[in-house]
Amino acid sequence: MQTLELLNPSHSVPHSSMNGMGTICFSIFAPKFYPYMYNHLQNLKVIELASVLAGPSVGQFFAELGAKVIKVENKKTKGDVTRQWKLANEPKDADYSAYYCSVNWNKEVIFADLSDPQDQKHIYELSKDADIIIANFKTGADVKLKMDYETFRQIKPSIIYGKITGFGDTSKRVAFDVVLQAETGFMYMNGTPQSGPVKMPVALMDLLAAHQLKEGILVALLNRTKTGEGAMVSASLFDAAIASLANQASNYLMANHVPQPMGTLHPNIAPYGEMFATKDHKQIVLAIGNDKQFVAMCQVLGNSELSQDERFVNNLARVANRQILAEVLAPLIQNFERDDLLGKFVQNFVPAGAIRNMQEVFELPRSQELILTEQKADNRTAKCVRTCVFEITQYKQS
Repeated sequence: MQTLELLNPSHSVPHSSMNGMGTICFSIFAPKFYPYMYNHLQNLKVIELASVLAGPSVGQFFAELGAKVIKVENKKTKGDVTRQWKLANEPKDADYSAYYCSVNWNKEVIFADLSDPQDQKHIYELSKDADIIIANFKTGADVKLKMDYETFRQIKPSIIYGKITGFGDTSKRVAFDVVLQAETGFMYMNGTPQSGPVKMPVALMDLLAAHQLKEGILVALLNRTKTGEGAMVSASLFDAAIASLANQASNYLMANHVPQPMGTLHPNIAPYGEMFATKDHKQIVLAIGNDKQFVAMCQVLGNSELSQDERFVNNLARVANRQILAEVLAPLIQNFERDDLLGKFVQNFVPAGAIRNMQEVFELPRSQELILTEQKADNRTAKCVRTCVFEITQYKQS
């Protein structure tokens, strides 16, 4: 029978050890030290029985805060399916992808067959001193595999079991992010009248559900410090998506307004989301939220009189005449080079931004500060961005 083993972070094994007979192991390397990384949860132990994006991003959240996160992957499929989700230019022989690395930083990894009684026993042993379990099984699979909350609660009553589903605890419907984007109105609103519904380029429903689960787990942890009791916390992609409709939901619920595809435009504010080309053939987007900002923008563009035009004198008028306004603004903005204009906007508190591609984004110093690196067993350096970007400042009382 194969056994599971966690390696010391300083050890490494050949890639073939993952599929060989005998001990199943995976090399873990100590991450580069970052002065901003927290150790608030360094005594916490998390077992991650999740794959793809939503569940693993919750695991990385705890890893970034100093928790020990043990990721359990399916050895029958050679691990998390996202190991194989590679771009065309990624190394074909690598046992991981950039996608996989995006949410699996600083985790200890083991491979197990959760239908095997011996492997189950090892997971149970690991859970005896664990604080949190993260799972995203198909409906009923957790019970079938004996990896459900009730099973772990019998082993450790104070365990907090967090699980993510697609359409809720009782639905057996297979859920992928694009399906949820479609079902919850995001795709219908996204895009333009010409393009039709458009998917967002990030699996945002997964990430929204992950945030919901993180929050629920943190509340359960807080309650446990008071009561000593564990809990099951669940979040679905569907509920997380609906909860994030915000003003678009209220526009419908209160004004019976069905949001239509508007591209980058905002239904309630103008000019907000309008894009313009500058003299150097670069693009900017405006986000004018009030009349004061509109006046300031007109001054920067050298046309103060525009803010007094009755068609644009207030936000309600600008929303009604946004197409005409965009036509008036376009030649004014084209008189400036992008960086020069944005500099003037910043100085005058006019909200606007450069439309950057991914290379331009990561040329920004602040973006560089958010990059995490990890040395892999094949000596490649995995890179991802921090998922934990809040700052906590503690002051000692004098």
